[in-house]
Amino acid sequence: MKPPPFEYHSPRDLASALAALDEAGAGGKVLAGGQSLIPLLNMRLAAPAHLVDINRLAELDHVGAEPGGVRVGALARHSRVERSGAHPLLTRALRLVAHPVIRNRGTVVGSLVHADPAAELPAVLAVLGGSVRLARHPGGPGREPLVREVAARDFFTGPLESAAEPGELAVSAFFPDLPPRSGAAFHEVARRHGDYALAGVCAVVTLDEAGAVAVARAACVGVAPVPLVVDVSEQARAGWPAAAQAVRQATEPEEDIHASADYRRHLVGVLAERAFEQAAREATEGQRHG
Repeated sequence: MKPPPFEYHSPRDLASALAALDEAGAGGKVLAGGQSLIPLLNMRLAAPAHLVDINRLAELDHVGAEPGGVRVGALARHSRVERSGAHPLLTRALRLVAHPVIRNRGTVVGSLVHADPAAELPAVLAVLGGSVRLARHPGGPGREPLVREVAARDFFTGPLESAAEPGELAVSAFFPDLPPRSGAAFHEVARRHGDYALAGVCAVVTLDEAGAVAVARAACVGVAPVPLVVDVSEQARAGWPAAAQAVRQATEPEEDIHASADYRRHLVGVLAERAFEQAAREATEGQRHG
């Protein structure tokens, strides 16, 4: 299959990229890794009039620590971020993403903007309370780009839909550090390794100084239109089975050819309990060694 016709733009700097997107408006699409966009184009599920290739924008190829967390640029590939070990939960999630060939080209920020509710990275950003930085053309020469930071809870607006508006470019994402005395885990079930998960849960557990659970939070994939974040700090006082049950009850999965809604809901409960238990063990070990 071949994509529909489009005008190709290959800017050499951020200002030129934003200008091209501003001119394209609703008819513009950004090409970074292309691991989601190219199949959509070839199947003619997407038909942009303009394709803006940002692969020459070296200024967006970065991953590094900032106060309170890790900033990942729009051209940082999955494999590079995984190897960096910059964030433990992000590293674990990236190991579950597709296959090495995909991770060598796909980008972290591109996955977030694609906003697939069955994908791992949106869930990580959501459970950590991270954000995505969006930039647009300032409307005049010599001016700085207009930038806004959108929290994860507001960024994912529906299946394959995000808060990025026509003319905007997602230039980076911020993943907050885990608090002290915290642990994290990510568990999922897929028909084959590398497939999208039938259901998945990433969890964060934080202990107080006495070793009791202070915060227990999970984000679920594949069971809601957007990453579903559930705070079960109160239920966790009754044990991880009770916390997992609360997560399961919060889900509203749909049935498809791969699994029934009841099966997905059951999976979420099982995976949530495993993830909470692992995250709690990690938090306890960190507290003991801290």
